[in-house]
Amino acid sequence: MRHACLAALAATGLLALPVRAADDAAHQWLERMTEALSSLNYTGVFTHATRRQSETMRIVHRVGRNGTSTERLVSLDGNGREIVRTEEEVHVYLPDRRVVLVEQRMDGGLLLDSLPDPGPELDAMYVLQLRDGNKLLGRNVRVLDITPRDRLRYGYRLWLDEDTAMPLRTMVLDHAGRPVEVINFTQIDMPRHIDAKATEASMDASGFKWVRDARRPQMAPPATVAWRPKRLPPGFRLVTSRMQVVPGVAFPVQHLIFSDGFASISVFIEPPRPAGPTPPESSSVGSANAFSTVVHGRVVTAVGEVPLETVRDVARSVVPDMPPSGAAFDDAGIAPPEVTTPGATALQPH
Repeated sequence: MRHACLAALAATGLLALPVRAADDAAHQWLERMTEALSSLNYTGVFTHATRRQSETMRIVHRVGRNGTSTERLVSLDGNGREIVRTEEEVHVYLPDRRVVLVEQRMDGGLLLDSLPDPGPELDAMYVLQLRDGNKLLGRNVRVLDITPRDRLRYGYRLWLDEDTAMPLRTMVLDHAGRPVEVINFTQIDMPRHIDAKATEASMDASGFKWVRDARRPQMAPPATVAWRPKRLPPGFRLVTSRMQVVPGVAFPVQHLIFSDGFASISVFIEPPRPAGPTPPESSSVGSANAFSTVVHGRVVTAVGEVPLETVRDVARSVVPDMPPSGAAFDDAGIAPPEVTTPGATALQPH
């Protein structure tokens, strides 16, 4: 009887107002979280746990006057590695190997890697629900559930501080609701001011070997898509196409990035490897999955914070596309770049 009454109310539209209000509140909290992560200073200690391992880290995140962020993370377990994100680079200090790895910064920081873009496109792929939660670290929290409408992407559960909307706990969930990856703050502070020196490396790297790829990835104009997936998960569209130098690969590779407004998938198309074709292989680290295969003699690798089946299907569907009239493929199977607007043309699944 209760289910019949609910169905009748929904059919007459009497439940529409409360549901819309809840949706509006969920979107507002999502926007507040995005603003908090991009504008607040914070320091703290958190655990980062996957199904295979757990690590405790101390973090200092500082936002400068120009709005750009710098960040320092120190592992409190194992070899005590340290990660420093400057405005342009990422330095990874490995004290047991006396090595510092240097690469170009391509993200906004630990918690800024995959910020959602609230709007109709996100709503078409995910259901957002907001509810009250218990206290965390002595703070009142709201729990925001972001549930995918299919099995092609992960779900998210966010515990947001009621005063600042900072995520105090973030959980990535598989289609069965089981945790795949968890970031949980055990201590956090959000001071108005953090000295710039606090995000500098704390260890003495004298005598360390600095490993930097001399051929740094170039942020060139988006390239013509000479390769493309024939099929994409619903909602994903092309947002970036660029040529990128990858360590260990002789030629620049084509790097395509697809997003549904929350999750993203990177596809790399490499020239043939000197050792010849290799069998398809997959790997997983927390919620990130990768799958590599060979298509028309090229090595195609799809990587993303989506289920393994999703990156595998995308990688296997990649095919060479016809270049524009007058264009020719280079040795890597990539057409010359031309200036386009990222995300202006969406690839439709077919």
